[in-house]
Amino acid sequence: MTPEDRFYRIVESGLCIGCGLCQSVAGKGAVRMDKAENGELRPHVHGTLTDDAVDAVYRTCPGTRAEGLPESVAKQAPHSDTVWGPYHAMALAWAAEPQTRHEGSAGGVLTALGRYLLSSDRVSFILHVKASATEPSFGERTLSFSEAQVLEGAGSRYGPTAPLVDFEDALAHGEPFALIAKPCDLNAVRNLAHHDPRVNALVRYWLSPVCGGYMPTEAMHRFMGEHGIERSNVAALRYRGFGCPGPTTFSMQSGEERSFHYLDFWGEDESAWSLPFRCKICPDGIGDGADIAAADIWPNATPDRLGSQTDPGFNSIIVRTAAGIELVDAAVDAGFLAMGEQVGPDFMNDTQPHQKKKKLAAGTRLEAIAQSGRPRLETVGLRLEELAALNGDKNNRLEREGTARRLREGQGMEQRPGGG
Repeated sequence: MTPEDRFYRIVESGLCIGCGLCQSVAGKGAVRMDKAENGELRPHVHGTLTDDAVDAVYRTCPGTRAEGLPESVAKQAPHSDTVWGPYHAMALAWAAEPQTRHEGSAGGVLTALGRYLLSSDRVSFILHVKASATEPSFGERTLSFSEAQVLEGAGSRYGPTAPLVDFEDALAHGEPFALIAKPCDLNAVRNLAHHDPRVNALVRYWLSPVCGGYMPTEAMHRFMGEHGIERSNVAALRYRGFGCPGPTTFSMQSGEERSFHYLDFWGEDESAWSLPFRCKICPDGIGDGADIAAADIWPNATPDRLGSQTDPGFNSIIVRTAAGIELVDAAVDAGFLAMGEQVGPDFMNDTQPHQKKKKLAAGTRLEAIAQSGRPRLETVGLRLEELAALNGDKNNRLEREGTARRLREGQGMEQRPGGG
C-alpha cells in the first residue's frame, strides 16, 4: 500500500472528523484541508507523502487514536465515574457577565473562561473557533488575543470546522495559550503531546464542550431546501446563543432573518439527529481530555420550547484536573464566572442521556468496525472495556449486530477526496 493509499484509508473508512491536524503534522505542502465532494472538510494530498509523514498522522489523528487525560493527571482526581470519568467537581455554572451569558450557547462558561484567561494574562491567546467568514454554516479556527475577540466567537458551531489546521503555527508562537475545542480535537492534541514537547509546555488550559456531534453539510443543505432558504443568499448563520439555547438564525444578504427553534432545527429527540459516521462511534463526547468540560443541562437533553425563550442560561461543568479547579476558583473570584449547586453523575445522566448511551456502546461499536476489516480507532484512558461490561451482554450483542449491519449497508464509507 502506498503512503497516499494508507493516508486516505482513514477518510475512506469514515474515521476522519475534519480537524485538520494532519495538515499541520504532514505540512501544507503535502496535505491541505479543503471541501470534498460531499461538502465536508477533508484532507487532500497535494504533494509527496512519505511513509514517515503518514506514520505521524496515524499516531496523532483522532480517527485512529483517542486519548483522555494523561494517566498521572487522571489519578489525581478524587472522584471517578465509569461513564463520566475522573473529576474533581461537577457543578452548575454560568458567565457572571450578562452579555457573555446571553450570547453564549447555554451559560457562556467557556467564553467567560476564555475572557478571564486573557484578562489575567495567564495566556497570550486562545485557540478556538468562530463562524466562517466565507462559508456561513462552517466554523473556522481563530486565535483571539483580546476579550472582545473571544466574545466574537461565542455560540456553538455545528458545522464542519478544522481548528487544528495550522496547530504548528500556534506552537511556533512560543507563548502560552488555551485551547477551546471539541473533545475529538483535544484527543488529537493529547496524541500530539507524546511526540512534541511544546504541546504540554505551551497549552496551559484544555477546555471543551460536551459534544453531541455536528450536522453534515448534506443535512444542512437538505434543511435549508425544505425551508426555502437559498444557499447563495445566506450571509451568516448562528446556530445558538442569544438565549438558551437560542434560535438557529439564517441572516440573508437582503437583511432578512429566518429563525428556527433548536428543536425544529435538530428534531425532537436524538433519533432525528443527522450526524457524521465518526460522531456516531465517538468514544469521547464528554471531554475526557479536558481540564474543564461544559454541558447543557436540560432534563432528558430537551430544552423546553417556551422556557428556552426566557432561560438566562446555565451550564454544568465537569472539572477534571487540579488546574481546572484552580482556574474556576480564580475566575469566580475575578467576577467572570458564577457557580451554582454541586451535581454528580446521576444529574449528568439525566441531562445528557445520549452521552451515557453512546459511551456505554462505544467499545462494542469500535470492536465491530475492527472485525469488519476497517482500521481500528484505538483508545487510551477512556474506560471502554469497563463501559462495555456495564452495558451488558444483550445490549452489546445488539450494538455489535447493528454496527455490522450498518457497515454492510455502506454506512461510514466515503469517497477519496478528488474521486481518486
